[in-house]
Amino acid sequence: MATRIARPKPGFVLHAATLARVHTYLALAAFLSALFIGCALHYKKIVKNGVAGYPEEWFPSVSATIGDWYPERNIFQILIAINSGPRFALVALQYYLQRTPTSSLPGFVLLIGILRTLSCGGWVYITSTDDHDAHDVLMISYIVLNVPWMFGSIACTPVGHVDSRRRRRLTSIAFFAAIAPMIYFFIQHKVHRVPGAYTRYSFFEWALILLDVLYDSSAELDFSAADLKITVGTLAGSPTEADTIATRKAEDPVTTHASSIPSDSKAAIEQVARDVAPNVETRPSSSLSSRARPSIAFVSDLYLSYVFWSVYTALAPSLFYFSVWELGISGQELALLSMVSPVCLGIPPFREWAKTREGRAILHGLTLIGLAAYAVPSPLGRLLLVSFASAAASIRAAIDWLEGHGEEVTYQALVAGLGFLVSSISKHANHGNNPIWPFIDGRSGGYNKTGITIALLAIYEFATRPSTSVPSTSPTVQPSKKSDVTAAPQPKSGWLPVSLALGAFLVTLHSLLSDPSTLIAWSWTGYPVKGPVPSVHGSLTHVAQALGLGLATFLASSGLGSDMLAHPLWFVCGALSAYVMYTYKDWTGYVGGLGVAFFLMSVIPTVWARVAEAGRGKVARTTATAWLVVCLFDVASTFTVAYAFVPGGVYFRERTDLVLAAQFALIALAFDWSRLRTSSKAPQPQLSRGVHYKAQYTLTVLAALSLFVTLWHSSWPRVVPRPHREASRIVRAGIWTVHFGIDNEGRDSQRRMRDLIQDMELDVVGLLETDLHRVVFGNRDLTRVIVEELGYYVDIGPGPNQHTWGAVLLSKFPILNSTHHLLPSPDGELAPAIEAVLDMYGTEVKVVVSHNGQEETPLDRELQSQELARIMSESYPEPVIFLGYVVTKPHAPRPAPYDIMVTDGKVHDIDADDYDRWCEYIFYRGLYRTAYARVSRSTITDTELQIGQFVVPKRGEGIVDDTKEARYMRAWKEELPKDHWFPMDYYQEVGGKRGHFYHVFNTPLYYKLPDGASV
Repeated sequence: MATRIARPKPGFVLHAATLARVHTYLALAAFLSALFIGCALHYKKIVKNGVAGYPEEWFPSVSATIGDWYPERNIFQILIAINSGPRFALVALQYYLQRTPTSSLPGFVLLIGILRTLSCGGWVYITSTDDHDAHDVLMISYIVLNVPWMFGSIACTPVGHVDSRRRRRLTSIAFFAAIAPMIYFFIQHKVHRVPGAYTRYSFFEWALILLDVLYDSSAELDFSAADLKITVGTLAGSPTEADTIATRKAEDPVTTHASSIPSDSKAAIEQVARDVAPNVETRPSSSLSSRARPSIAFVSDLYLSYVFWSVYTALAPSLFYFSVWELGISGQELALLSMVSPVCLGIPPFREWAKTREGRAILHGLTLIGLAAYAVPSPLGRLLLVSFASAAASIRAAIDWLEGHGEEVTYQALVAGLGFLVSSISKHANHGNNPIWPFIDGRSGGYNKTGITIALLAIYEFATRPSTSVPSTSPTVQPSKKSDVTAAPQPKSGWLPVSLALGAFLVTLHSLLSDPSTLIAWSWTGYPVKGPVPSVHGSLTHVAQALGLGLATFLASSGLGSDMLAHPLWFVCGALSAYVMYTYKDWTGYVGGLGVAFFLMSVIPTVWARVAEAGRGKVARTTATAWLVVCLFDVASTFTVAYAFVPGGVYFRERTDLVLAAQFALIALAFDWSRLRTSSKAPQPQLSRGVHYKAQYTLTVLAALSLFVTLWHSSWPRVVPRPHREASRIVRAGIWTVHFGIDNEGRDSQRRMRDLIQDMELDVVGLLETDLHRVVFGNRDLTRVIVEELGYYVDIGPGPNQHTWGAVLLSKFPILNSTHHLLPSPDGELAPAIEAVLDMYGTEVKVVVSHNGQEETPLDRELQSQELARIMSESYPEPVIFLGYVVTKPHAPRPAPYDIMVTDGKVHDIDADDYDRWCEYIFYRGLYRTAYARVSRSTITDTELQIGQFVVPKRGEGIVDDTKEARYMRAWKEELPKDHWFPMDYYQEVGGKRGHFYHVFNTPLYYKLPDGASV
């Protein structure tokens, strides 16, 4: 009897496209069911927010829909949990379909897909009600991860899959286009508290959800085109059982020889063979680490470039600390010349050593001394270490920038541009301070140890890097035949013109683009706001920079007119943008600034290529001259405002226009002006496709990161600007000269200022010496920490192109309008003033903040006082508060400022019996003064904080008794309600607080309200 052979049980086959379709349907069902059920059961509850409810708000946000109410929240989470399996399977199958032995990108996309899925689960199951911060962090992480996920998936899409590629491109474009208006309306809701703005925000938030689901549905098209299947069961002819086997009907040349086996089974058998016999290699034997090494090397180079820019931008602020204290040239300015250190490369043995891998690694290590200087308490010690590190960094940069050929030069240019952008974004994320600057430590927002640790890892990678990880120096882009025929030989430029161009280019980048809010400060005009806001729109500067460098990267890799950025007409576009930036204000001026940002970043590879060609063999003289130009422009740009205390400074007085014109005139030397007469071609930047993709992905991530930093700071749980004592109608106003945000130890003082302002519960603050958007101050924004963490409206005052030392107005009250004044200054430095009208409990009160001239210029002080008196008197008898730096003795007769301002301005002194004053003064009118305090400076600055406390009369009612007797009814604090008391911790008897205490009188002075006062 013949033995029956059992037929194998047929395997279960699932089309991968079906799995992708299930994922799409489940995702849509989860979100749409939550939306429909929420609207049906809790409509008015889910449209209500912290600003308004129905009918101003009438469409719910995603967070409110999925996270607040039963049963929609539970149904949504159950469906998302069911969808997690298809989600992970989709990511894995997409990797299986896209993997190749020659690229590590599919593996990177796989990792991003997994992280993206986990972050999605995070914000789904941790709702904004559970933990607002965690929900926001995970949501932002998810959106940020969408950048590499979307662009990486597009890059990995098989060439023949036209439909899926088209869908991915269209949905990704729509996805990122929706982010900008979403952020705008979120800021309108969160910051400006506009009713109805959250509904508009919600439309774009839902659009992102739907576009995200639609993008992932593109995998269905990929799987269908590849006929990708999942087979579960025993395969006929297979030596083993496969529990889960992914098969693909692919164009595999091996399977074409096995015609006797069905095509589906052939692919499955091959996959099983690879799984069962891993010792049999079926593809090139390149390890994951070796394939990833070029990407790791790129990241290391990028971080080391960031370190270079951090040390370079830290040098000027480190030395200007001494100039500020001396009010003149102190001698430490010679530290700038440390940047001219590449002159040492004129010594052949030293140059040859510096070109070696060992030499460059050592120079990188010496640069870290500048970061480690944060641990040195002495400002002079830090300056010496930063100067030494700057010298090492300049030498290393000279070698990297000029000693390469072809693609290597372009690679170094891109790394320099990307590192510069990272430096700017790090400041944007850290309240205007680079977190690894040596004059920033842990107390002032520094992450010095973290930065040094990462730098050490990057240097180790550089030192142990195999030569194959270094970009090839051979040209990768060949000129077309047409170009060969029409192009005339390009004469080699001399080293001096391009050296001058490089120096001017570096200082222009530094002065305009090292902080995203600098261009906004140039265009700021006050309230009502008619232009960009520093903390909100600074990311647009980064986007323009990324687009400019992205254009240069694309042209260098494609060979399509890669030399067009060296054409003089492109320079003309940049120069016209600079003219618009300098001439106009508000949005018009800022758009000109964005044009400058785009132009400067786009020509980085062009400038580097020109300098490398002309300076080859002359590295020492070329780079030393460039850095000398940087030093000269640093000094010249400072002298445009600091001309009163330096010899020869008067020739630069208020001539930022000439300094800017000179910078662009020298940059013009990097362009090929002979092309206006002939068809000659400039040196063309060259770039491989691999580096091009890395650079483009990095630029995309950095631009998105900047946008989400803005969103993060805007959504941070912050104090809404509201006065501290609304019920009592009290206003506390202070004036403080803050010495450019650098304390007596030479470190950033923003957080120390914040602490004192917070403890004193100030409602209005005038800050002086605040314009830090200059090279010598690090291009910082002094107000970011205070505004974001304490909740103030802010007018940053006249910008750096107005040639003043700056004035800032912080207010808990809405600023109805403000005007910037440049007070008459025929002899000395320009004096800034802010005239603003605040809505104090329904009463319009004028507040004036000013910084008058010095004792050395009596005519200036007289004219400035007359102008301030005019500003205050023209609104008489309406209420006024003056907060200023006057430089006069109390009761000094004319032409001294005191009598002019008090008499002609029709105001009262905060306390006319306080004779121990010279610089800071508080005047007022139309308000009841109830307290006056003088708080010592500690080591924050060189000037005390003066505070006046006032009560605003009821709306429509004035002062009942404005006689001197009524105003000077002195009191003990116990005779006033506790709302009027100043903090007890600052009395000297209890030791003060953080080095601050009430001084001069050793206590605040208190005053009674006159009888019948209507408050």
